[in-house]
Amino acid sequence: MHFKTSTNQTPRYAQPGQDSVEIAVVLELKVLADVGLVGFPNAGKSTLLSVVSAAKPEIADYPFTTLVPNLGIVNYRDYKSFVMADIPGIIEGASDGKGLGLRFLRHIERNSILLFLVPADADDIKKEYEILLNELRNYNPELLDKERLLAISKCDLLDEELMDEIKKDLPEIPYTFISSVANMGITELKDMIWKKLEESNKDI
Repeated sequence: MHFKTSTNQTPRYAQPGQDSVEIAVVLELKVLADVGLVGFPNAGKSTLLSVVSAAKPEIADYPFTTLVPNLGIVNYRDYKSFVMADIPGIIEGASDGKGLGLRFLRHIERNSILLFLVPADADDIKKEYEILLNELRNYNPELLDKERLLAISKCDLLDEELMDEIKKDLPEIPYTFISSVANMGITELKDMIWKKLEESNKDI
């Protein structure tokens, strides 16, 4: 290629080359998104992503439906948008390598905001949140420096009285109640996320 000219476009001669070095390289691509969805398997992460964006993640009623992260562009008001990542489900002990925990936890490092999803029918919403938080802490304590939000999913199962009861024992972070299937609380969720993104950008 070095000897190629307009009149000699396919030169048939070359200088002696140098000894080559052969190496094997493994490249790891971590997902980069504005918002990363964190939750146990079947918390409703993929369903939420499919509702708020054009992404088509696999959705089924068994654990670990999502084996690789999915990205979706979420449209917001006035032609604004942000990127949301559906991180495969985390289980207790993921930071010790249980399930495919370490593979999944790596992707969480590349999200600006972490949106924790805990289903309304969980035995103890606050405890589930704390288990997830503890897995992040054990994997990389710096993850706790990221902004955190909480969405209580599958809230079409609740009435106002039950919601009021749940609110009494929630973590002290911004939260909202949503139902992706019933399209309940989705606008409020987007508002909460956008507000937090703007606050984060001001701090940079």
